[in-house]
Amino acid sequence: MKLAIAQMNCILGDLRENSAKILQYAAQAKSQGVLLMLTPELSLCGYPPEDLLLREGFYQACSAALDELAKKISGIAVLVGHPYQSEGKRYNAASLLRDGKVAMTYCKHDLPNYAVFDEERYFDRGSEPCMFELGGLKFGVNICADVWEPEAARRASAAGAQVLLVMNASPFAIAKQERRYSTVRDRIAETGMAVVYANLVGGQDELIFDGGSFAMDNRGDITHQSKQFIEHLSVLEIDGDGQPRGEQISLLSTEAGVYRALCLGVKDYIEKNRFPGVLLGLSGGIDSALTLAIAVDALGVDKVHAVMMPSPYTAQISLDDSREMARILGVRYDELSIASAFENYVSILSVPFAGCATDATEENLQARIRGTLLMAMSNKFGGLVLTTGNKSEMSVGYATLYGDMAGGFAVLKDVSKSLVYGLSRYRNSLGYVIPERIITRPPSAELRPDQTDQDSLPPYDVLDGVVECYMEQNMSIPDIVARGFPEADVRRVVRLIRLSEYKRRQSAVGIRITERSYGKDWRYPITVRYQDDF
Repeated sequence: MKLAIAQMNCILGDLRENSAKILQYAAQAKSQGVLLMLTPELSLCGYPPEDLLLREGFYQACSAALDELAKKISGIAVLVGHPYQSEGKRYNAASLLRDGKVAMTYCKHDLPNYAVFDEERYFDRGSEPCMFELGGLKFGVNICADVWEPEAARRASAAGAQVLLVMNASPFAIAKQERRYSTVRDRIAETGMAVVYANLVGGQDELIFDGGSFAMDNRGDITHQSKQFIEHLSVLEIDGDGQPRGEQISLLSTEAGVYRALCLGVKDYIEKNRFPGVLLGLSGGIDSALTLAIAVDALGVDKVHAVMMPSPYTAQISLDDSREMARILGVRYDELSIASAFENYVSILSVPFAGCATDATEENLQARIRGTLLMAMSNKFGGLVLTTGNKSEMSVGYATLYGDMAGGFAVLKDVSKSLVYGLSRYRNSLGYVIPERIITRPPSAELRPDQTDQDSLPPYDVLDGVVECYMEQNMSIPDIVARGFPEADVRRVVRLIRLSEYKRRQSAVGIRITERSYGKDWRYPITVRYQDDF
C-alpha cells in the first residue's frame, strides 16, 4: 500500500486555512493512490497553542472544525492532530478521519514538561493504545513525546501494530535529527515495529520546526528521508511485511541547517503576523551584515530596508562596507547621521553631568538615538525592526536597552558570535554578499575611539565556550574550569550572565536554534542574591 506524509506549515489558530491545506494534501495523495495520509501533531490548529488551550471556546472551535473536515474526507484515511475535550478532561489527540467521519481518536500518553514544553499545564494523559487496520496492515499511533519514552510504543505493539505512525511537532535544534534517529531506533529495538515519523515545518514565534520527516524499517535502517525546512508531501510504499520505502534526501550541514532555520523563522514571523517588511540598522559589523543577508534571503529585496546611522566614532571602513553590501544586495539603503543629535543630547545633559567623566553613558546614548530613529521609521512605514545582537552579547549584557536592543524580532538571539562567523562564511559560499573585511576585521561597537569588543569581553572562543557550558548545559564553575577555561574568565562570564537577566527579560523574541535559548526554556529570577560557587 501507499502511505503519505504531509509535512505541513500550519498557521496557529487558523482552523480554516489549516483544514484547507489538509484537504489539499489529501486530494493530492489520493490522486497518487495513497490509502493513508499522516499529518503532524496538532496539525488542525498549529503548535504550540499555549494558553489558548485554557479557553473552552478554543476546544469547541477545534471540535467543529474537525467534524467539518471529516465530512470532506473520502477515498483516503487521514490522521489529523487536534486538541480534544472529553468528560471534563483535555487531551493532545490524533483522530483517524475515514469515510466522512471520525473513526477513532488517540490521546497522547507522555506530556513533555521541560525546555520549551508545558504540556502538563494544559493536557491530561491518555492511557489507551490506538491500532487500526488498512490495506492489510496494522498501524499504531504515537504523538511526539510518546516515542521518546518506551511505554506508549510498547502498548501499540502489544495491541498488534506492525507499523508505528508518529505525529510530531519537534522543534529544530542543532544536531536534533540525529537524536530523533537514535530515539526511534531504541523504540524499534524494543518493539520490532517499523516507524513512520511525520514532523511539522515552519516558524512559530521563537520556535522553528524543521520537518525532516523520515521512516525506518524494523531493523532501524532509514528507508525514507524528507526534505528539511519546506512543506512537502512524501509518498511511501509499504510492503506486505510493513516495511516502508521512500526517497532518500541528504541532511543539511550544521551551517546550512541553521541558516535555513533562521531564514524560515524570519519569513514566517513576518508573513504570519502580516508585517509589510523589515528594517534594521546596518553598522558595518558582522552581526548586522548577517542579519541583512538572512532578511533578504527570507523575504526578498523589496521587503528589506537597511539604515546606516554613523556617529562621530564610525570608521570610514564601516560606511564603505555597509554601502557595498547594500549595493550587492540591492536593498533600500539610507544614511542618517546621528552626530548632530548626539551633540544636542550631550549639550542638554551638560548641566546635570557637570564634573562627570565621559563613560558608557555617552556610548549608550548613541545606541538609543539609533533605536529611536529605527522605531520612528517603523511607526511611519509599518516595517518591523530586526535587532542584530547575538547570543554572546545577550549573555553578558553587551547591549543597550532601548538602543541596539530596540526592535520586534531578534534574528541572532540564539546564535553565538563564533557561529555568526561560520554562518557568514557559509552565506558567502552560496554567493558573495558580505564584504570580506566585515568578516576579517576585529569586531567593534564603535561608540568610542579605537574600541573593540575585547576591550570589555574575553575572547569570543572563551566567552562562547563558557556560555555553552554554563547556560546550555548547566555545568558548574569547577567543571567548566576543568574543561580548560581560565577560572577568572569563567567567574566573570557567569557573573555577567546573572547580572544581565533584567536586560534579557526586556529583549525581543528571537529564533531558537540550540537546545537552550534565552526564551521559554530560560527562567531565572531577576531579583536574586544566590551566587554560583559550585
